[in-house]
Amino acid sequence: MCYKHPSDLNLIPRLKDLAPAEASAFLDFHNAVGRSSGAVPPRYRELVAIGVALTTQCEYCIDTHTRQAREAGATAEELAETALVAAAVRAGGTLAHALLMIRLHDEARDGVHREVRGEAAADA
Repeated sequence: MCYKHPSDLNLIPRLKDLAPAEASAFLDFHNAVGRSSGAVPPRYRELVAIGVALTTQCEYCIDTHTRQAREAGATAEELAETALVAAAVRAGGTLAHALLMIRLHDEARDGVHREVRGEAAADA
């Protein structure tokens, strides 16, 4: 069974009807960041959106932003490089968390136990 269908996008009006305040606020935000009048040109905005969509693995976003990136002038080469930048950044996050993992392992080995909330409060 496939849970995602392109026709699901036809449910957007129903979602807006079911949660009008939230949907309105979301769409206002979406429109603000998708504007063409900002310092970041539309093509770059769409390339950023593609990178995020690939990282979050949102098929709808990949579909929508790939088309919008192409319409904004993005080339296949730019899209490919964007995909690989996103992959590298995602992989970098894994490495960064590996550092945390090593530290936590070593602290547990050495008998160091921290209250996560207490540590965060003390650092603030």
